[in-house]
Parts: sequence; structure tokens; C-alpha cells
Amino acid sequence: MVKRFMALAVGAFVATLVHAATMEEEVRAVFDKYIAIQNAHDLKSMRNLLVDSPDFLWISRGKPVWGREAALKILEERYKGTWHIDVDRKEFRVISVSRRVAQVYATTQLSVGDPGAEPARNRLYINLVMVKKPEGWRIASILPILVPPQ
Repeated sequence: MVKRFMALAVGAFVATLVHAATMEEEVRAVFDKYIAIQNAHDLKSMRNLLVDSPDFLWISRGKPVWGREAALKILEERYKGTWHIDVDRKEFRVISVSRRVAQVYATTQLSVGDPGAEPARNRLYINLVMVKKPEGWRIASILPILVPPQ
């Protein structure tokens, strides 16, 4: 009986480790796709990556933007100018909240500016909350935090 219990416990532990590794790989891949889509100014692909919900939240320039469509409308305007994100991979982390929810933390450099203008460069801590839907991982919130100059 003890051997059987130990075998089940070890099996459950291994399954948990495999799930955590798989989850991190899947979430990391979606984050990489998010960065590539942002840098390509690809609204169609961004639409598919964001949760289609009025509860989607993006904090942009210190103000909340609620809903996927509102976020896409703002991105459409910003994509007309400079909008480029570079990620510091050394500080990238995936935090498992539950089997279907993950938080992503990454330090980034955002270059943003109006068409023809010299872009501003801001260092940001990006925090994304992702949820696993039947169609895969989707972004439910984007919460950037400006890193103060040193």
C-alpha cells in the first residue's frame, strides 16, 4: 500500500512538473508572437491574440483602455508612427497563477513616436495576464510600468 501511494505521489509530482514546463513554453511562445506582431504593426494578428472581452484591460499612457476593440483602435493610430518593442530576455519570467492563467513579466524598451518625429525611448516593465482558451493562450491584460530614469 505504501509503495502504491509513493508511486502515485511521484507520478502526480512528475505530471505537475511537465505541465509547468509545457505551460511556460506555450506562454513564452505567445509572448514572442505578441512582440513580433507589435513590431510588425499587424492589427489583424493582434486582434486574434487579445481576449475578445469588454474586460480586456490595457493601461496606456497611465489610463485604462477597456475592451479589445478600443485597444485595437488606439494601436491602429500608434502603428502609423514608430512603435517598436525590444525585450530584455534575461529578466523574462512566466508566473503560473493557475492551470489556465499565467502572468508574464519582462523588461522592455519601447520606442514610440509620431510619423516623421524622433521616437521617445522608454524602459518599461511589461506585465501581461494570459488565459488559456480553447483556441490557445490569449492576452487578457497589458500592464506596463514605466521604469524611472536612473
